[in-house]
Amino acid sequence: MALTRIPITLASAGLVLAALALPGCKGKSAAADDTDPTAGARAAPPISLPVVGAPVRKGDLVLSVATTGQVRAAAVAHLKAETAGTVQEVLVHPGDRVHRGQALVKLDPRPFDLAVEDAEAQVAAARVSYQDNIVPDSLVTGHAPTAERRANALARSGLQGAQVNLEKAKLDRERATITAPFDGVVDEVNVADGERVGVGGDIATVVDIDNLRIEAAVLEHDLPLIRRGGDAVVIPAATPDHPLHGTIEAILPLVDSTTRAGRALVRVRNNGVLRPGMYADVRLESTRLPDRILVPAPAIIERDGRPLVFVVKKSHAEWTYVNPGRSNGVDTEILPDSSSGEIPVQPGDTVLVEGHLTLTHDAPVRLVSDSASGQ
Repeated sequence: MALTRIPITLASAGLVLAALALPGCKGKSAAADDTDPTAGARAAPPISLPVVGAPVRKGDLVLSVATTGQVRAAAVAHLKAETAGTVQEVLVHPGDRVHRGQALVKLDPRPFDLAVEDAEAQVAAARVSYQDNIVPDSLVTGHAPTAERRANALARSGLQGAQVNLEKAKLDRERATITAPFDGVVDEVNVADGERVGVGGDIATVVDIDNLRIEAAVLEHDLPLIRRGGDAVVIPAATPDHPLHGTIEAILPLVDSTTRAGRALVRVRNNGVLRPGMYADVRLESTRLPDRILVPAPAIIERDGRPLVFVVKKSHAEWTYVNPGRSNGVDTEILPDSSSGEIPVQPGDTVLVEGHLTLTHDAPVRLVSDSASGQ
């Protein structure tokens, strides 16, 4: 029995020794891997963060007075009947775009045609009466009637009055067709086919929505800062991302005694969104600083109480301290450094305006568009 158990014990011991040797081999291999000089080359490359950049530019910094205003149409025509009649045809509907001189409503022309014919007959009769008053005298004396004789004959014949009545009848016939006084859009129509209208009756309303003006309230202490002809930026609530550029057309003389504000009129071309009655934010030019180095206002951030911008160079964001000057909320001027006297950014440089709030110096970045960054 003992002889048969000894080989099994020796075999078991061999297996144990082999098992103990294996970890040693594995540990040696791991150590070799740790000292492999090519291990760092296989490390993952740094991740480039998506950011949005904007160029540094040189230009005029326009400082402005911020306020609000209401959109008003440059022209609103409440058309009324200038002669009495019966509506024969309504040619437009609310919302239709019309052109100057385009017919909107027609009255029945027959009464006006008859009035013109009657006036023409009265003129013909008066002309005959006038001739009857001057021709006999000419035949008897053989001389042309004097100027005084002609004037008396003309007054007795009633020719002048008949001619005036004819012109009035023709004018009434023209007024029987109500036309658009300017290019615009029909806001409302107040009559229907077959309706009888009197002089002064409401016909339709036409609004010019292409040429608009903004009535902007300006506090009295800001009134001296703005000027006629200055630039204006209008930011409608309906399209805040698409501001409109206009011109200060007038500064009205009266100041409201309650609000202590005056009014400035801003002329602007409609972008297809503005409607009379809307409200909008308005920035009125107050001061223009020429030839300044400008960066977008969102590009400037603070670290440790010092203002800086991130400038993109070779796909890296370089932390650059700046000395910001005045700002209009859109652009900020960069002034020379107080110690070196140099401006650290130049026109053509790209500074970050989005995705830069948590960046570190020399961070790898990847410029993307606004739409891509929003995704």
